[in-house]
Formats: sequence, C-alpha cells, structure tokens
Amino acid sequence: MSAMTMPFLELPPDLHMHYEIDDWTDPWTRPQSVLFVHGFTENTSAWRGWVPHVARRYRAIRFDQRGFGRTGAVPSDFRFSTDMLADDLVRVINALAGEPVHVVAGKSGGICASRLAATRPDLVRTLTLASCPLLPPQADGWLEHMDNLGMRSWARSTMGGRLGSTMPPSGIDWWVDMMGATAVSTAHAYLGWVGTIDVRPDLPKIVCPTLVLTTQSSRRSEAELEAYRKGLSRGEFVKIPIDGYHVAGSAPDAAARATLEFLERHADA
Repeated sequence: MSAMTMPFLELPPDLHMHYEIDDWTDPWTRPQSVLFVHGFTENTSAWRGWVPHVARRYRAIRFDQRGFGRTGAVPSDFRFSTDMLADDLVRVINALAGEPVHVVAGKSGGICASRLAATRPDLVRTLTLASCPLLPPQADGWLEHMDNLGMRSWARSTMGGRLGSTMPPSGIDWWVDMMGATAVSTAHAYLGWVGTIDVRPDLPKIVCPTLVLTTQSSRRSEAELEAYRKGLSRGEFVKIPIDGYHVAGSAPDAAARATLEFLERHADA
C-alpha cells in the first residue's frame, strides 16, 4: 500500500472524523504506525512537512480532532475534556491501527496524548511531545480578538512567536489560512477547556519512552522543561535551535529527523 486517504471514520455516537493515512513503506513489510495529534486551530495539514520523513518507515496516521478541519465545528458551549479527547485517541487507534502506536503530538495536542499514555500504556509504544504545554496557554485577549476581528486576524497576530523569524511571508500566509479556517465557536469551547489544564500529574504515570522537543523560544520556559525532566521516568530531550516556539510547524524537517532517530532507538518498545 502507498498513500491512502479514507475521508471519514464513524465513531458512534457522535463523531464523524476525517483522517488520512500515508504509507510508503516496502510492501513486503509490516510497519508500525505513528499517530499524529495536532494542536489548537490546526488540522491534518499541520503535519504535512513530517509525512515524507515518516511515511517511508511507518504508517503515518493523521486526523482532524473534534471541532477542527473536516471533522467539523462544535458549538461554543461544547464541553471539551482531557478524558474525552484521550478516549477519541483510543478509538482512533483501535479503528485505524489495531495495535499500539507511536504518538506524536504538537502543542495542545500533547494534553490528551499525555493522558492517553498515562492511562492506556497498552496502546502507546512511544510518545513525542513537540512544544506541548503543561499549564494553560497565555491566551489573554484571544477570544475578544477572534470575536471582533476574526480567526485569520487572530492567527496572524500570533505568528511571530509561533513560527519565529525564519519563516518566509508565504509560509506565514499558509499557516494563517490553515489556522484561520477554524470556527470561532470551536475556539470558545476549546479555550474554555484548555484554560483549566494541568498535565503535570500525568507525567509520572507515563512509562513509555518519551521525547520532548523544544526550541529556544521563551514561550516554553526552563521551569516547564524542568517539570518534564522531574516528571518523566524515561524522558529524552532535544532542543531545536530556532526562535519560534511551535517546533513541529516552524522546523518540521529537523523535528521529524529527531523524532525518527528516537523511534528507531525504541523500535521494540
């Protein structure tokens, strides 16, 4: 099998989830799967730069989380929860892999990915956390900006810190268009949940090898990194030398290479 796109996965009672699978491994092999979990206002496209690296060795599974991309918006009063999103991951893994997977999460996608690894170690071979927060993000004024000026205006206002100084203007425009397509109602619901999170209690419960990818940005503090070091029993750490905090988006080639090297060392996990 080469590239395969299956538009939607039906997950009763209420989820009509868009996903994509890319598999460019040798057809006589039985590759393991890598599940990608995107962050706030993103969709499967956020992992585009990773796919050529990963899909030659693994089945690369991407999906649009609840409220995002082609999975569709949710109303502003929808009640997100970490356990619900982690259960979504369980159902995706069971439906599309049928065995434990390597999980790669970006930004707030790491919240439910960490809960999954902490509560369902039978489903997670390894965990990669790319610029994932442990505590609520600095979101002051975000909803007011979104309501008054729109999602694309908000997205553009965040890009300097998010993608850093090396991203070309055309790249900024692409990310603005992708993230700006998220419904304002989803943003209200999601920020209502993410403003309450604390991932730190889950860290000691994660027993699989875990890679933490960081950058030189001050948006992910040394205190946060130290909390990862103290909390993870099998944590490994790679800092990519860029000034944007969104390592998966601003440095996909370097981040994917670091992740593949990590996965190869834990192929038997």
